[in-house]
Amino acid sequence: MVRTLFSGTLILLMTLIVGYFASRFPPSQMIWGVAALAIFVLSFLNIEFGLYILVFSMLLSPEILVGEAGPGPGERGVTLRLEDFLLMVIGFSWFAKNAVIKELGLFLRTPLNKAILFYILACVLATGFGIMAGRVTPKTGFFFVLKYIEYFIVFFMLVNHVKDTAQIKRLVFCLLLTCFITAIIGISQIPGGQRVSAPFEGEVSEPNTFGGYLVFMGAIAAGMLTQARTTRTRHLLAVLLLVIIPPFFYSQSRSSYLAIIPAIFTVGYLMEKKVIIIGLMVIGLAVSPLLLPAVVKDRLLFTVQQEEQGGQIEIGNVRLDTSTSARLNSWKEALADWTKKPLFGYGVTGYTFVDAQFPRVLVETGIIGMAAFLYLLYAIFKMALANFKRVQTGYARGIIIGFLAGYIGLLFHAIGANTFIIVRIMEPFWFFAGIVVVLPMLEQMQPEIATGQETIQAAPMTALKRRTAI
Repeated sequence: MVRTLFSGTLILLMTLIVGYFASRFPPSQMIWGVAALAIFVLSFLNIEFGLYILVFSMLLSPEILVGEAGPGPGERGVTLRLEDFLLMVIGFSWFAKNAVIKELGLFLRTPLNKAILFYILACVLATGFGIMAGRVTPKTGFFFVLKYIEYFIVFFMLVNHVKDTAQIKRLVFCLLLTCFITAIIGISQIPGGQRVSAPFEGEVSEPNTFGGYLVFMGAIAAGMLTQARTTRTRHLLAVLLLVIIPPFFYSQSRSSYLAIIPAIFTVGYLMEKKVIIIGLMVIGLAVSPLLLPAVVKDRLLFTVQQEEQGGQIEIGNVRLDTSTSARLNSWKEALADWTKKPLFGYGVTGYTFVDAQFPRVLVETGIIGMAAFLYLLYAIFKMALANFKRVQTGYARGIIIGFLAGYIGLLFHAIGANTFIIVRIMEPFWFFAGIVVVLPMLEQMQPEIATGQETIQAAPMTALKRRTAI
């Protein structure tokens, strides 16, 4: 009787709430609200469901311009995508579940926690000082810093949720499937004659972003291919790589062309017969000018063969194109202006747009932020290399080889792009960073996997030490 009365009261209350909101908001907003509530409930019951949604939304969700920056950041806009809202809903459900079930723990202890904390604090402090000085528009600075933190939420959700390698394999499959779909969409753009970019880019396409994403995901696939044990797996990964190549070339992203070279050589260096493989790679690189598509060669030669125009930089007898010249001039100006605010910089979005990661970090967050950023990069590399030496299975070694290769490629990509703050590169990057962190732990808890047996048994993550802050 009491249970029936409670259920009836709850249904009546929910009906009144729905009726109230239905009278206040249009049907389209109500549909989005119900969808968000459904995702929240399902993610609360099973975080893995939310992670799958995030994986497919990383490259397959539209963007929305929600605001223009003030005069400080050079009229930059705040761009939000569907996955930003999904991550907010799913992340809130994760926090709520941890509040209800305290045994789950909020943050797993990882080698990256301290570096992540330092970098977040540096960005928050620099932006806070910039807001107080009037250099940063509060709304714009808030959203940009929030997006930086967003990547780390992806990382912590992953490492706190995964319980066995079966989950890892499902998530990795979905990540690779998303890459396959976006690459196919990229191929479909080639006949149009424009530079290929990721789907749902909005009014302004970002081929450089898509090229960086393909470099990273291609490195993951290549690393896994080197360690694949079954013919079916090798064939699937080879098909993925073949599908990635055309949109990568036709992105015409010179930063991505630069990034792919160290990424490929890193894969070769981490393989067992490295001397032979690297030798073959050197030969392949030497003959590549004869094999590359004309669009790639034209794009590379354009750097030094553009018709003479104002603003071009000349180095000796070589005249650089206007795009490269503008980028180099922005770096020079940023480094000169940084000396005026050396400690904490101008704040995130407090300075004119700089299309290069390292000068941007320096001028926006000062030497404090730059030190924290470099420490984070070092911690990522150290963690991945240490875990590569710890894992024993071919599957785990393949993922880490690909991650290291992709990571080194992104470091070079960052010379000509804001790689480590680009959503469509950083979300999959931090997803894989979380996977790389937990792989050795899973092998320790599942000894039958480490010895090469096929049987996979789940082990509770509660065996790990979870009680820690960032």
